[in-house]
Amino acid sequence: MSYQALYRKFRPDTFEDVKGQEHIVTTLQNQIKSERIGHAYLFCGTRGTGKTTIAKILAKAVNCENPVDGNPCGECKMCRAIAAGASMNVIEIDAASNNGVDNIREIVDEVSFSPAEGKFKVYIIDEVHMLSIGAFNALLKTLEEPPSYVIFILATTESHKIPITILSRCQRYDFKRISIETIADRLRDLMVQENVDVEEKAVRYVAKAADGSMRDALSLLDQCIAFHYGEKLTYDMVLDVLGAVDSAVFGRMLRVIVDKDVLGAIKLLEEVIYQGRELTQFVTDFTWYLRNLLLLKSSDGIEDIIDASSDSLALMKEEAELADSNTIMRYIRIFSELSGQLKYATAKRIMVEMAIIKLCRPAMEIKNDALLERIRDLEEKLESGNFVSGTAMGASNVSQQIKSEPVQTKVPLPKAIPEDVQEVVKRWGEIVHRTGQPMQTYLAGAKLSLGGDNRLLIVVADGLKSDYFLKHEDNMQYLKNCICQAVEKEIEVEVKPLQKQQNFEATYVDLSQVIHMDIEVE
Repeated sequence: MSYQALYRKFRPDTFEDVKGQEHIVTTLQNQIKSERIGHAYLFCGTRGTGKTTIAKILAKAVNCENPVDGNPCGECKMCRAIAAGASMNVIEIDAASNNGVDNIREIVDEVSFSPAEGKFKVYIIDEVHMLSIGAFNALLKTLEEPPSYVIFILATTESHKIPITILSRCQRYDFKRISIETIADRLRDLMVQENVDVEEKAVRYVAKAADGSMRDALSLLDQCIAFHYGEKLTYDMVLDVLGAVDSAVFGRMLRVIVDKDVLGAIKLLEEVIYQGRELTQFVTDFTWYLRNLLLLKSSDGIEDIIDASSDSLALMKEEAELADSNTIMRYIRIFSELSGQLKYATAKRIMVEMAIIKLCRPAMEIKNDALLERIRDLEEKLESGNFVSGTAMGASNVSQQIKSEPVQTKVPLPKAIPEDVQEVVKRWGEIVHRTGQPMQTYLAGAKLSLGGDNRLLIVVADGLKSDYFLKHEDNMQYLKNCICQAVEKEIEVEVKPLQKQQNFEATYVDLSQVIHMDIEVE
């Protein structure tokens, strides 16, 4: 017989074998024992948490000839047929590839035929959120009032995509992510049955890497066992197979970053890369490591929440003292942003190196947490006396730069401002409000000026705001119409982008200031 993957070989056959979903298992067992079985169920939750498994167990239990305490016996003809996938009473449908109206109409037509054997026909529709709107509508009436011998079980990882009309007709069960402890216990039991010697630390790392999915944990462990077949599976072997790094590397990385040692940090990253480690996994694990340090700094007695040995905890407590909470939170922010960017990046190494340089050089950022760290750096330099020479050099450089830069001349005022343009300036707030959303948001902070041929210039920030008008002619035309209707005159309007390095007052005449001055004089 060909080899069977661990997650298939050890798929639970009874409710008792299901781990981590006790709240759902207990409810379904009680329904079966009391014969209060629903006609439609919706199983929601992340991948690998047992949705399809529990659906199949429920299908066996309702058709079992000799159920025991709400569980299928596993021995009767119906149980064996369903387990072998040979029963006509259990119909599994993958909505990802059968998502059309015609596919659902076939089901609706079949529902009218009662089961040839057993009590119930059970339809299990996996990834049901992939159905088209037409398919959902075709299912609606049958789902609400199916024959007494039909049960629908809908499974999905994205319940927010399911129409409310479907949700209201189902009993909804939310599957939780399975805890690291529960996954680790299950893996240990299965490794005993498989006669595989696995190090405890390796089991726990696989359980953590699975991110709440029992199926992912079994697949990862299967992969590690195959790579090191016939050997005792150690923590280092698991790291090799999964492309991860030992947590000791994170401590070393933190120390060089805190010391602002860019060269040391880049060399350490290079060492990690040459060991064949996956950069995406490295960023994720380092972010979790920083999260653990922040928890240790934030509260006492937090050790139970952190998945680490006593030796690792003692070391992390020491490392948590290397930086204050705000600095660690800044590190987490930068690496969390990086984690999202790496999914689509082609030059992952360069992006990780840039993030590490940011950590070492807070002066490169202008966000609040980076500014706080820059202030702390200045305070440390003042206390140590290293600030004087740097300040003197900086002041000298600044003074030289000021001398070398030409003095910016003020833009000359226009000889006359047309009355219709003045009227637009006076009523600008009303005009912006009249445009409505989203244009009102894009006009926030816009400045008014005068161009050649007495055109009205609307100056907005370069980027999204300028593109909204310059790249979409209909938006530009709508804005012009709003302005012309407000003053009841035809006005030439032009939108200009203001570059980040540009100074508005040095480049354009601010009409709001000029017209305001004229009004005051009168």
